Amino acid sequence: MASGVVGGGGSLSEVYSSAKRILLRARDGIERLERFESASLVDSSDLTSSVKRDITEVQSLCSSMDGLWRSISVKSQRDLWRRKTEQVGEEAEYLNKSLEKYMWRNQRKMTEAKERADLLNRGSGEGAHILQIFDDEAQAMNSVKNSKRLLEDSFSSGVAILAKYAEQRDRLKRAQRKALDVLNTVGLSNSVLRLIERRNRVDTWIKYAGMIATIVILYLFIKWTR
Repeated sequence: MASGVVGGGGSLSEVYSSAKRILLRARDGIERLERFESASLVDSSDLTSSVKRDITEVQSLCSSMDGLWRSISVKSQRDLWRRKTEQVGEEAEYLNKSLEKYMWRNQRKMTEAKERADLLNRGSGEGAHILQIFDDEAQAMNSVKNSKRLLEDSFSSGVAILAKYAEQRDRLKRAQRKALDVLNTVGLSNSVLRLIERRNRVDTWIKYAGMIATIVILYLFIKWTR
């Protein structure tokens, strides 16, 4: 990757490798600090200072890289190392902001703990009363959050039930239409059957009438010929 870089590319590659290695160490330190944050007042000042030194060192290396990539004569390589330098600088800036946020949260946590300890150490009714107010407010906030979550869950369940009812109603309507179609078909079939039966009865009467008429005509013809 760096072997094709000319005009100080070797030194730039070494500086880049060092910066990436320190960034990895700083990122690991940030992750450890965030894990410490969930613990109760763990002393993380040494680790915080170490991470801060690493980020400062990376920023210094990034400044050196910025001067080195500008001296590369090949434009494609120069653009490549410019992007890498910018990437290192952006990652260092991101880690620095993460560290500052952690330090602010940790400072606020320590301040709140100190104020709470002061209230407890007073031992007076007023201090205990204020502390009780803080606890009540915290419990009320948790209760509100839980109630909001329950309402959201209930609302989601109600929407799902209504959607299911609407789906079942549409299914019942389709079944009703099919049943009406079947009934209409059955009704038409019954009408056709009744018409056929009536036609059969008429045909039977015509047949019997024809037979009787034939017999009468034969009888009259035989009598007339005699």
